Amino acid sequence: MTTKNEQSPQLDLLLNANQTAPKETAPVKHAPVSGLPATKIVGPLKELVDVNFLQYASYVIKDRAIPDLADGLKPVQRRILWSLHEKDDGKFIKVANISGYCMQFHPHGDASINDALVGIANKNYLIERQGNFGNILTGDSAAAPRYIECRLTDLARKNLFNDALTEFVPTYDGRNKEPVTLPCKLPLLLMLGADGIAVGLATRILPHNFPELLAAQIAILEKKSFRVLPDFPQGGLMDVGEYDKGNGKVKVRAVIEKRDDRTLVITEIPFGTTTDSLIASIEDAARKKKVKARSIQDYTAEKVEIVVALQQDEDAENAKQALYAFTQCEVPISSNIVVIKDRRPVEMDVKEILEHTTKQLVELLKRELELEKKQLLDSLHWKTLVQIFVENRIYKLIEQCTTNEAVRKAVRDGVNAHRKLLRRDITEEDIDMLLDVRIKRISLFDIRQNQKEMEDIAVSLGEVEKNLGRLVPYAIKYLQTLHKTYAPLFPRRTKIARFNEIEVRELTATELSMKLDKTNGYFGFAVDGDEHFKCSSLDKVIFVWADGRYKMMPPPDKLFVDKNLLYAALYDRDKPMTIVYRSHGISYLKRFQFGGAIQNKDYMCTPEQSKILLCAADDPKEIFVVYEQAKGQRIHQQIFGTAEIAVKGAKTLGVQMTIKEIKNLGVTKPRNWDETAEGPKGATLKW
Repeated sequence: MTTKNEQSPQLDLLLNANQTAPKETAPVKHAPVSGLPATKIVGPLKELVDVNFLQYASYVIKDRAIPDLADGLKPVQRRILWSLHEKDDGKFIKVANISGYCMQFHPHGDASINDALVGIANKNYLIERQGNFGNILTGDSAAAPRYIECRLTDLARKNLFNDALTEFVPTYDGRNKEPVTLPCKLPLLLMLGADGIAVGLATRILPHNFPELLAAQIAILEKKSFRVLPDFPQGGLMDVGEYDKGNGKVKVRAVIEKRDDRTLVITEIPFGTTTDSLIASIEDAARKKKVKARSIQDYTAEKVEIVVALQQDEDAENAKQALYAFTQCEVPISSNIVVIKDRRPVEMDVKEILEHTTKQLVELLKRELELEKKQLLDSLHWKTLVQIFVENRIYKLIEQCTTNEAVRKAVRDGVNAHRKLLRRDITEEDIDMLLDVRIKRISLFDIRQNQKEMEDIAVSLGEVEKNLGRLVPYAIKYLQTLHKTYAPLFPRRTKIARFNEIEVRELTATELSMKLDKTNGYFGFAVDGDEHFKCSSLDKVIFVWADGRYKMMPPPDKLFVDKNLLYAALYDRDKPMTIVYRSHGISYLKRFQFGGAIQNKDYMCTPEQSKILLCAADDPKEIFVVYEQAKGQRIHQQIFGTAEIAVKGAKTLGVQMTIKEIKNLGVTKPRNWDETAEGPKGATLKW
């Protein structure tokens, strides 16, 4: 894919794949893969695969998935509209009949034609519907093609077609001709939007508001600034802070109204969702207890109405924020504009597309005026010829002629005698026209009426020439007329808003109640037992066992932790921890941080075959230790200060406390603490 109309050699090869591939003169050496030696791929099979793949990729890009910048249509859409144009008699036509007729242009069957036709019709711009064409709000599909009817709208009839200005190519079977592109005078690419996935690239163009596009085109012609934004038929709210002229993304929200303290009503849904998918997402969030919904009722008919009844303890505003955070009530929509321009895929933005479309409009209007001028000149010339032919009784000159050549020469000489009245020389076609004039017309010829018609033509000709001399004002007037006619019919449906970021972690801070079943050794939010703490499903939990093992994981529903669990809390990699452990007859004290950890992986914060005696996370200033009684032991209790111990990593050994057997210790004075102990019987000492 190229950017800003720049081409690449690889793209030229891809898009000209229908040409015969050059024959290789030497084997192609490919880079080694997975340690294997380089291989040489040669032979007819490689050539066949290369050529066929390039042809397929070129076809998918140019003739199926990516819309053309010239008229904003994919091939199947163009063929459908052309079929409707050819069969148009002002009456509704069965969709099945149009599909059958369109198959002579489109080689991929009626299913793709029917789906594309229904998609265009539901945009409400180009195809008028009669019957059940489905529902974009609920996602219901259309009725069978034999039951529904359609026809072109006036907007399509007047602005998409002009056979005299249309370039044609043979159809896939060579029996008919189809247009390369339609002479479209509308910004159709941005009106309809498009989605397409091709080989190696994809496009997504969001639909925009038609009257706003017309206003932007007027601004371009008047050399003024403009800004256009997406507009979706489902309505909703939209944040365009990251739209970036069509190559970024927008956030779209449902419109949620508060009926009362326990009821919310969704009246508009985001683009790309349906009421069914939205309700399914709310039910899923309710099962996960992210939204406290008691019931969901769908009353959608012509308009969306989804009623969400809340639980008694739920606040309506919190529930509204939860719907935006955890359901399809808010969805991000990315936009990436890739179009076919001059038979090449290019990346563009909305501004460039509108400028190109406006330039194309001026050119089309110029060509139409030139065509109209030619037709007026021909009409004036023919009326002058007929008047000369009748008034001067030139038809009398052919009465004595015996050959066709003599007849034609008599007419030519008779008319050329009045050459000064003509705008151009007489042609063979002019002679044929005069010879086809009927006797009845000659006998009833009204010179005054003919003269008046010639004067009217001259006035029209002057108006056309005036417009040709002032193309930009003429184009502006044309766009203003369109805007005046269609602006009331297509109001903006999606409201522009600025969304505040929802703090999902804060919204779900007390979502889960983590409990410990001491009897059976289970921990989690689906466990019956004593509550340890509340947390969000987005949080991580750290566990520390007496053997020095620790593990970080998402909040478990029910985890067997046995009875050696010492510590369970929210994971904070930078939180200082204080532990006392005994290893090989020596007690150690250390302060550390867990640091980074991989989920569900076991780590050790003490050496092997150790036992943790104390685990504290509130950074205690002192640790009170009571020793086991031993013969000749003078110190029976001590206070150890922790302020001077540096906080290090989880694998640090710590500092040695004592080799004495510890009977009791804690961050507060134990019950058997002897306040009077002193001298050789015992001591209360700081580290």
